[in-house]
Amino acid sequence: MFRRLSLFPSCKIPSELESKDSLFPFAQDNVVRQWNSFGDIYDLYNEDEDDEKPPDPQPHIPSPMKHRALNINVGGKSYQITYKMAARFPKSRIGQLAACTDPGGKLDLCDDYVVKDDEYFFDRDPDVFNSIFNFYRTGVLWIRDELCPRNFLEEIGYWGVRVKMAHRCCRIAFEERSDELEEQLKVQRELEAELEIEEHEEDFEGMFLGQARKKIWNLMENPVSSIPAKLIAVFSSICVLASLVSMTLDTVEEMEYLTPTGELSGKTYLAHIETVCVSFFTAEYLLRLISTPQLASFAKSALNIVDLLAILPQYLQLALEWFASDNYGKHVADMNTVGRIGQVLRVMRLLRIFRILKLARHSTGLRAFGFTLRQCYQQVGCLLLFIVLGIFIFSAMVYSAEHDMPNTNFTSIPHAWWWATVSISTVGYGDMYPETLLGRIFAFGCISFGIILNGLPISMLFNKFSDYYAKLKAHEDSVELGFKRKLRLKQRTQRRLAECCCVDGS
Repeated sequence: MFRRLSLFPSCKIPSELESKDSLFPFAQDNVVRQWNSFGDIYDLYNEDEDDEKPPDPQPHIPSPMKHRALNINVGGKSYQITYKMAARFPKSRIGQLAACTDPGGKLDLCDDYVVKDDEYFFDRDPDVFNSIFNFYRTGVLWIRDELCPRNFLEEIGYWGVRVKMAHRCCRIAFEERSDELEEQLKVQRELEAELEIEEHEEDFEGMFLGQARKKIWNLMENPVSSIPAKLIAVFSSICVLASLVSMTLDTVEEMEYLTPTGELSGKTYLAHIETVCVSFFTAEYLLRLISTPQLASFAKSALNIVDLLAILPQYLQLALEWFASDNYGKHVADMNTVGRIGQVLRVMRLLRIFRILKLARHSTGLRAFGFTLRQCYQQVGCLLLFIVLGIFIFSAMVYSAEHDMPNTNFTSIPHAWWWATVSISTVGYGDMYPETLLGRIFAFGCISFGIILNGLPISMLFNKFSDYYAKLKAHEDSVELGFKRKLRLKQRTQRRLAECCCVDGS
């Protein structure tokens, strides 16, 4: 009996007793056989070049062998396929095995051969081969739902069978599962990138002051790395909330203190809190900037851009205030310049609202919401397109019905845009409304369109948000669990040391 020393399909162990030119060339130049398939296994619609040509006639098989059976062992399960049945599909691996007359060529098509039992061995998945075996029997490929799409594609690619050989119903269901799997894998990869703690321990090696920068990076970026890092994260959130409260109370005149002349100064008593918060945000951003191991990734990060937007308006406001005071002293008559600077200052104060986005660094819900919008940008864009189309269509329709009415507010189509916007959003302020019967019919259509349009994306966005939030929360809980275990270990160690000290003292 000639039998290979290993049953693994990728390994061939050469033997001194076997030569390269032997009848059964078990030992070849390459010890590891490369896995090969018949074409691109992941292209469901890939068509072979030979498919465009007329089908080749079936290979000639001697009459005595037509009714003989090929003994095949796939992953420990034995099958028998007649030569005539296998020859119906000459491009498949079993079809080539049945038509091949060269023993060496047959060994290239299988993984092992037992001369005693006349059995060809394949170290492949036997569950998938059940579908392949039924394909040779019936001529149709049946795809079971419980099979993994990627594994199924690899297996049928190995056997030289195409998905197009299945019925249309099977192909549609299989393609839907494949697309769903690809989408899940894509989302999983992006979630892993989103969830990455970014310790970059290997990047700090060999860098200038690598260990010191690593400690600073973990202190500012990884709240679960130590207790001081957790305290800094909590203090950062408190500063964000305090700065928002200060920005809100800046608009209350009763909170402003008076100048020596008795006039309102335009500044509140909470200005010092704002200064402290901005100073902390600045120090936090600079420490992250000088300790980051990857400056390009740091600059592209959305959270770091938010941090920069949180502190930049304050410094721009200080620069403009200084310029306005200096300009006012030199050019008192040029009040237009001072007025324009005052308008810019109000915009700068408004930009401080971006500080609330800093909470996304420590809020799982905000991160999940942002990730949901990034993943559903096509659906959200399509929804906005429908809204714009509805506004243009219904504003033109209601204008055509209402513009002849006396004292009407629908004086032009642009004026009717506001009415169409609040009607589609089902808000309805009541400042503009149609008076004619035709206009009210158009208004009913606009409101109905808005109700349908607003209800379309709710289920999709909610399901994806729930899924992303659950994954983010599960990851953070696993990290927090390790941190809590670390804390409990320290507490137990301290308690035991205290007990030992008490025993020694007594």
